[in-house]
Amino acid sequence: MNKFTPLLLAAVLVSGCVSTGDQPRKADPQAARDAFIALGIGFLQEGETERAKKPLADALAIDPRSAQANMVLALVFQQEGEYKTAEKHYRQALSSDPNNSRLLNNYGAFLLQQQRYPEALTQFQKAAEDNMYGERSRVFENLGLTYRQMGDNENARSHFERALRLNSRQPQALLELARIEFEAQNYVPAWNYYLGFTQQAPQDASTLWLGYRMAKRFEDHSRAASYALQLRRLYPASQEAAALRDAEGQ
Repeated sequence: MNKFTPLLLAAVLVSGCVSTGDQPRKADPQAARDAFIALGIGFLQEGETERAKKPLADALAIDPRSAQANMVLALVFQQEGEYKTAEKHYRQALSSDPNNSRLLNNYGAFLLQQQRYPEALTQFQKAAEDNMYGERSRVFENLGLTYRQMGDNENARSHFERALRLNSRQPQALLELARIEFEAQNYVPAWNYYLGFTQQAPQDASTLWLGYRMAKRFEDHSRAASYALQLRRLYPASQEAAALRDAEGQ
């Protein structure tokens, strides 16, 4: 299965403060806190996790219970592989704002990454209860991914379908549904989901191999040849390329 990462936070729009270099000039404590958080988010989104820590620590010095500062700092440490510290900040954030859907979804994604599936389900299910959450489709997608990892394809299918009802442009949900239906030998829906996925996301070795096998089943020789060519050229050392060679008797 693919690895999954949590959603990055949206940029914070802050009024009432001015940025000078890397340090925001304080207007008042709340505005200064928000400016430090915005600076930390900016560094995180640029992949500069080391630089993100200082402004986020400054934000927490002003407001130790800031759920947002703790959440962003959790994402920083998660990206660096410092999982114990990341979890500490997730828990601190949740103690301040236990019903924050974005926080619940991010923490659930962290738990999913750690293969702590029942705990991840609890966080995602709570986030999914918020029917006004603007990224609720991703919560259902994450629920599907969790059930998929647990081997519960029926629940995975229903949650991926729910995600697509909320937002049809969810390539991960489309791909996982294609895999589920292909494994169940439901080839027509599998092919339709797969073609939908290819219109929205780039291919890798695993998706090209899946596409090749489905194209061969539907005798779509042009697509099969195209997927095989891409797999051989782009991923010659992959297990999927080896499987392709075996399938073609090479």
